[in-house]
Amino acid sequence: MMMATFMGLLGATELIAPDLSGNLSWIVFGRVRPIHVNLVLFGFVTPGLLGAAFYFLPRLLDTDLYSEGLGRVSVIVWNLILVCIVLSLAAGYSQGREYAEMIWPVDMLIVIVFTLIFFNFIMTVAQRREPLLYVSVWYACAAIVLTGLTYCLGNVIWRPDSGALVGIPDAILLWFYGHNIFGLLLTPLSLGVAYYVIPRVCRSPLYSHTLSLVGFWSLILVYTHIGTHHLLQVPVPTWLKVIATVDSVGMVIPVMVVLINLWYTAKGRLGEIHADIGGKFVFTGTILYFFVSIQGSMMALPQVQRITHFNNWVIAHSHVGVLGFAGMIALGGIYYILPRAVGKPLYSRYLADFQYWLVLIGVVGFTVVLTIAGLIQGNAWFNGETIYRVLPEIHMYYIVRASLGLIIFVAAVLGFYNIVRTIFGRPAETVVVEGSPTRELLAGSESGLAHQESGLAHQEVAS
Repeated sequence: MMMATFMGLLGATELIAPDLSGNLSWIVFGRVRPIHVNLVLFGFVTPGLLGAAFYFLPRLLDTDLYSEGLGRVSVIVWNLILVCIVLSLAAGYSQGREYAEMIWPVDMLIVIVFTLIFFNFIMTVAQRREPLLYVSVWYACAAIVLTGLTYCLGNVIWRPDSGALVGIPDAILLWFYGHNIFGLLLTPLSLGVAYYVIPRVCRSPLYSHTLSLVGFWSLILVYTHIGTHHLLQVPVPTWLKVIATVDSVGMVIPVMVVLINLWYTAKGRLGEIHADIGGKFVFTGTILYFFVSIQGSMMALPQVQRITHFNNWVIAHSHVGVLGFAGMIALGGIYYILPRAVGKPLYSRYLADFQYWLVLIGVVGFTVVLTIAGLIQGNAWFNGETIYRVLPEIHMYYIVRASLGLIIFVAAVLGFYNIVRTIFGRPAETVVVEGSPTRELLAGSESGLAHQESGLAHQEVAS
């Protein structure tokens, strides 16, 4: 997260002072920006969510992880990929496609690591002792297999020389992949973590197992088709535009089903959520999920998109989605699971709370500032204003944006320090986590809650 946010801060600073990088080609904005985006996606949010999935899958399935060794290999390969991403993009080796900039060898490493993770997950499911598959398991497994497939398609891995098709078909395929990186990777993994953490923090079974499955299948059916709403102003087939717009509006269904389920689980128990820093991050992420999803449905309407597309409005939207929704839940999953995984209390609840507020201020600030800048750009261009007259008008907003980026970077540094001290700090004699039982009792309580959740689901299925 530190490296990703630093690159974002550097890029935001270069928008204020374009000559900042001088003649250093490896840190010009055109290279810093894809490094920032890919490190956020693949270096911060996805590993954070996957780490939580590796923790909760065996507990919900009442079994051991199929292969710890395979999991370690996956981590090593994943980190090798991150190094390759930074070095190759900084050196100027890029396929020049949104969210698909990585060159072919890196693409193949990503496909390999997704294959390893999916094999580990599915074999863990196969050897389970718990007969019912809790919805977090559905989300985690679906995210890996669907993303592995869409990654191959979107990065056109059968064309190593270019990694792309030609013309409009390439744009269609790219945005099928580009939007599904969020919809079939970050969203399912985030919801899987939320479905695990919120009932645990509230010490209450999930409100409705049936609603959780409705939310899962409606997400899979609706989200996969909406990527073309990024291409409403280009000559793609009209029927594809209609499907993308209708499904984008239809995303209200899976979003509200999921949020009703999670929020009713937490109804009357907000005190417990506030008392647990992991639950606090995760629950805030669900609130931001509501805002980013409603905004996304609205932005897909052609009349709205004529003003809001191809400007900073979209950047505001993506920050709410990736940092606000998925990022908050990833941090919540880390803070909830880490003390239990290492058998030590969190080093500093104060630092974690401070980081929470810094991230929240940064996300809200990004949303407000970039939305205003985007509306200025959209209206100016809609009315025929030239770019050189618009840039001075939004310069002040770029300064505020960089200042907010500094806040986010400080939050990342604090979080890194807190996590490192938790892992490598002196072990406590007795482990108490946010008022929970000791680690020995904690394992039993986790198993008990999983059986309680499964029992509720069995009752609902029977009824």
